[in-house]
Amino acid sequence: MSNLTIATRESRLAMWQAQHVKALLEQLGHQVSLLGMTTLGDQILDRTLSKVGGKGLFVKELEVALDEGRADLAVHSLKDVPMELPEGFCLACVMEREDPRDAFVSNRYVDLAALPQGAVVGTSSLRRVALLRAVRPDLRIEPLRGNLDTRLRKLDEGHYDAIVLAAAGLKRLGLSERIRATFEPAQMLPSAGQGALGIEVRSARGDVIAALAPLAHQRTWLAVAAERAVSRAMGGSCSMPLAAFATLDGDALTIDAAWGDPEGVLELVCVRATAAVTDLAGATALGTSVAADLRAGVTAKGGSVPVHRESQGTA
Repeated sequence: MSNLTIATRESRLAMWQAQHVKALLEQLGHQVSLLGMTTLGDQILDRTLSKVGGKGLFVKELEVALDEGRADLAVHSLKDVPMELPEGFCLACVMEREDPRDAFVSNRYVDLAALPQGAVVGTSSLRRVALLRAVRPDLRIEPLRGNLDTRLRKLDEGHYDAIVLAAAGLKRLGLSERIRATFEPAQMLPSAGQGALGIEVRSARGDVIAALAPLAHQRTWLAVAAERAVSRAMGGSCSMPLAAFATLDGDALTIDAAWGDPEGVLELVCVRATAAVTDLAGATALGTSVAADLRAGVTAKGGSVPVHRESQGTA
């Protein structure tokens, strides 16, 4: 038995995720407490993440708490975890994935096809912007920031005809009834790590890593390792309209990746690859190979993928 403190953001979804991990660790005999924190990413709501420092804004304060010994582990939505962690930190555990798909949420329309021409759709993701424009270039896509409850409130207040959210968050909070339709990956490819929880620790904390081992889900970890390798090789930035999603069938890991143009000028570039994978190194190698093919495809269509890495510890 050990005493463990979990650092977490204070949004309702983040607290649900931390409470979920807390309950699992307590079942294993550990004593667990929560350290709720407000991150810079939670405070800046008037600008897109790509303009203010990236998704790493959601984890930096939690990493400081780990570094100062105020917390032993931090629970993240894996899609918010930087592709390159700061020195001395590691991803100690990836848990079994929830629904990785995107959800169509609207109070008036049943699905994307039902939206009238010029309808206003809210999303904070350049990936979603690019994929939506590839299917419905007539839509007016507007920025949407804030936690899950804030985004739903903005929809209910009439600012948007529909919004697109991660299905996993809605399901975890018991809000499945708000989902009017889900996008299959063939329609809208998810972002790397979407639907999975990742747990970050200090690399030197072997005791905490050992305590988390029973919570890890190896098949999910292999899939998201390939997805994150695509993102890392492409620059690892939330300012890039990139999607990556992997599935396992036995030992066969299949990964789909897509790069889109948020302005809708260039055609969507899609790549698929399959290989036998049994460890994280193999999954990472497959993802890196897919990124190379994706970059070549973008170049062939006359586009360019800038090698852009944000500061250490950001996405």
